[in-house]
Formats: sequence, C-alpha cells, structure tokens
Amino acid sequence: MKILFSNIPSIDLHGFDRDYAKICIKDFIMDNYKLKKEKVAIIHGIGTGILRKETTEVLKHNKYVDSYKIDNFNSGMTIVTLKRPK
Repeated sequence: MKILFSNIPSIDLHGFDRDYAKICIKDFIMDNYKLKKEKVAIIHGIGTGILRKETTEVLKHNKYVDSYKIDNFNSGMTIVTLKRPK
C-alpha cells in the first residue's frame, strides 16, 4: 500500500500498548514541532480502535497540535497539523 503522505514524518504504532503509544506520540509531536514540521502522520491501524482512541486523547490535549483528522483514504492513520513555533 502506498501512503499518500509519504513525504511527511510518520510514526507507526502497530504492536504498541496504550501507555507506550501515549509516550511515543508525545515525544514524536514535540520532536517534529522543534524541527518546525507542518504536518505529521500517526499510523495507529484500525483493529479494535484502542490506539486510535488513545491517539485522539493525546492530540486533543497537546499544546503543539493545531488540528488533526483521520485520513480520508486510510482510516488507520491520523494526519496532524502542528502549530508554528514562535
């Protein structure tokens, strides 16, 4: 499968448990914010929805996140727009 957003940084959470995913998402967002990236992709898969829900919870409360949405073509991936560094 070809990812349409292959030119943006991504993290694949397949096989992660909820707690480890939470830590990795926070670090991934902060690192890319510092690198002044505009968009990132979080691949959480479809499965039972546990990682998708955890991803949403982390993004909802993250001060570096401007917006996020499930990818239109791949419901197992969330596209995140980061705030611009000041």
